[in-house]
Amino acid sequence: MLMIPGPTPVPEKVLLAMAKHPIGHRSGDFSKIIGELNENLKWLHQTTNEVLTLCVSGTGAMEAGIINFLSAGDRVLVGNNGKFGDRWAKMSRAFGLQVEEITAEWGQPLNPETFKEKLEADTNKQIKAVIVTHSETSTGVLNDLKTINEYVKAHGEALIIVDAVTSLGAVNVPIDEWGLDVVASGSQKGYMIPPGLGFVSVSDKAWKAYETATLPKFYLDLAPYKKANGKNSSPFTPPINLMFGLKAALEMMREEGLENIFARHKHLTEVTRAGIKELGLPLFAADDCAALAVTAVMPDKHDAEAIRSNMSKKYDIALAGGQDHLKGKIFRIGHLGFASEADMLKGLAALKATLKQLG
Repeated sequence: MLMIPGPTPVPEKVLLAMAKHPIGHRSGDFSKIIGELNENLKWLHQTTNEVLTLCVSGTGAMEAGIINFLSAGDRVLVGNNGKFGDRWAKMSRAFGLQVEEITAEWGQPLNPETFKEKLEADTNKQIKAVIVTHSETSTGVLNDLKTINEYVKAHGEALIIVDAVTSLGAVNVPIDEWGLDVVASGSQKGYMIPPGLGFVSVSDKAWKAYETATLPKFYLDLAPYKKANGKNSSPFTPPINLMFGLKAALEMMREEGLENIFARHKHLTEVTRAGIKELGLPLFAADDCAALAVTAVMPDKHDAEAIRSNMSKKYDIALAGGQDHLKGKIFRIGHLGFASEADMLKGLAALKATLKQLG
């Protein structure tokens, strides 16, 4: 039983869809499927923008979101309060960008006012992009994307590039309403299918920046994907069976409805956090900045890895561990995608038994 923030559990309907024999990716039948996927992806992203589908992980989607709209030497602000914010800073430096990090201690949210100060001080409009992780999976923190984006919009020049890998499909990310420029996500999270597909929503403002961006790109050059999208096609060979699964998953999501999806994830978060508190374990992130995809727990009197090991061996439940300096200090409970209250109660019961067994 997967209770990690990705890969997440896959519904039987999706598994059966992926078990079908492949069809030609240049066939009329597959073109119809791509057309349906494109419309449903726009619905999920709450946008009229093109949502481009790539054969990559979430990291690949973020790389595409950075290299298509920037040039070497461009100044960027990168929010860093966890493993993935740190990754985007390293990635940006790898492409020769001038990176200024806005940091917070792991387990704490980014301070939007720090972004405001940096952006307002940039009177020459040298900041070309602000790169933010919405849901920081490594710590269970949800950053205040809405407020940060408002300050980016007030700047006027900078793009906002968003890692929504564990927030898209779990928490409200109204792309058009907020005017988000580049939003990246991955299939193995809220989409309820296995890893292998990345998604990038691109605004008109970002496409304008594309025209002058000079970072090298080929397979992740988004212009051919945009052109192919207009023809319900793909510039390269797509993972056909994953897209069969995506079709089934998006149908399930549309049937549930966005508001119900968001409410379910909020409820699962509340159930999980209440259960952890009842067991007397400290939560790593505060209630007011808790992610709706994963709950991080710091068992100060217990070995986090011993808890994870017991949960796996005795109950066949997989929990995620801590990363970098938090390895062995926290464990993380995923409640994202195809998850229910019954799943959370089962996991909490097994955790209670584990704590007893470990003394």
